[in-house]
Formats: sequence, structure tokens, C-alpha cells
Amino acid sequence: MTDRIFDINGKVALVTGASSGIGTHFCKVLADSGAKVLACARRKDRLDSLVAEIQAAGGEAAAIVMDVTSRTSIKSAFDAAEAAFSTPDIICNNAGIAVQKSFVRMDEADWDSVVNTDLKAVFSVGQEAAQRLIAAGKPGSIINTASILGTGVLPELSAYSAAKAGVIQLTRSMALDLIRNKIRVNAICPGYFKTEMTEGFFSTPAGATYAQSLPSGRTGELEELSGALLLLASEASSYMSGSTITVDAAHSVRLS
Repeated sequence: MTDRIFDINGKVALVTGASSGIGTHFCKVLADSGAKVLACARRKDRLDSLVAEIQAAGGEAAAIVMDVTSRTSIKSAFDAAEAAFSTPDIICNNAGIAVQKSFVRMDEADWDSVVNTDLKAVFSVGQEAAQRLIAAGKPGSIINTASILGTGVLPELSAYSAAKAGVIQLTRSMALDLIRNKIRVNAICPGYFKTEMTEGFFSTPAGATYAQSLPSGRTGELEELSGALLLLASEASSYMSGSTITVDAAHSVRLS
């Protein structure tokens, strides 16, 4: 019984930000669990390599070019996704960037690039997904990647923190609006994981010292996000919507 409620075999999963980091990991986990994966990002060469790796392992996947800051690109990507497999059942809003500057040095272009990628794109991709699920008469699960910096803050990350706080609140609002359509919306708030976005810092002596200062004494391993992902993607979370799952080994407890 326990294994069956986590089953996503045959589901169609669309993942944004799939060309690196958490997005790449999510694609592999979903494919390993039996989902047909639509890997979405701007860097086609990386998507092709990821899809080849998934297929070599016996999974099903397709590479879909998507710029999450363009509604035209999002619509075209969903058209391609439906042509490749079908309307996605699982949507992982994972694309994200960060600009690390003090509040007084951050310019409007910095702010816009972060907010458009990290927050507006969650609205745009989520709305497109929900509209298509409703039109197809299908239930679904939308999983938004937020951050512990959506509830706590660190220096020089004002745009990122504001955007991720917005993702958490948008997740709640989407959940309330969509539950009657049998579409669940939840968020994952990761702490610090070593990815392409963070490895530059954590590879420095200062970064290594900071990692050791975390409550757990280390950054997270990407595999440690897999359980939260599969919970929210599967029927194991059938009565969960509007929830936020924090995966940070007590880091945010210290920030609060």
C-alpha cells in the first residue's frame, strides 16, 4: 500500500529550469519513478544531454525549449509538451536565478530579472498549466520551488527573498482557487544545496566555513529533496494543497 500511494508511473511531468541543479535532479527522480518527463529550459544542448541520460537509463523524456519570462514561449512549450506526450499531470515550477547585491546597489534591471524569473514565471507557467488541465478535465499537481529565504533573510538578496516570499503566498492563493478543479498546489522550500548557482560560493574557504556553520554542519545533497518531490507529485499528498515543505535541516529555524 505504501509503495502504491507514491506511484507516479505513467504520469506526465513538466519541469522548468531543467538544464541544471535542482531541475535536472527533479527530472531524473521523476523519470526513475516512471513519469514521462518534459525537461524545459532555454539551453537546448543541456536538455538534450539530460534526455539522453534519462533514456539510456530506461526512462521517457523530451527536451522542450522554454523561456519562462515569455508567455509566448510558455504557450509554445506547452503545445510541444502535449504533442510529445499529453497535458502534464505534474508541473514543477523550478526555474530561478539570484542576483547578490546590497539593496542600495541593486538596479531596476537586477530586480526585474529576478522577480520575472522567480515569481512572475510561477504565475505564468502555473496559469498555463492549470488552464490546460481544466480544459482536459484532468487533475494535477503543481509544485513550486520556493526557498527558506522566502520566510527568512540574508544580506544582499533582497530581490530573491522578496520573489520567493511571493512564491509561497502565490502557492497558497493558487491552491485555494484550483482545489475545486482537483488541481493541488504546494511548494518546496529548500535550504542550501550545492548546485550550479551556489557551488562558486561553497567552493571558497568562506563558503566552506559557512556550510560548516549550518545547524547540520553541511549543505544538503540533492537526493535529500527527492522525498518531498515524490510526496507532492503523487497521491500520497492527495489531501495536501497550499502547503509548504521545508527541506533545510533546521537552517530556517535559526533564521526565524
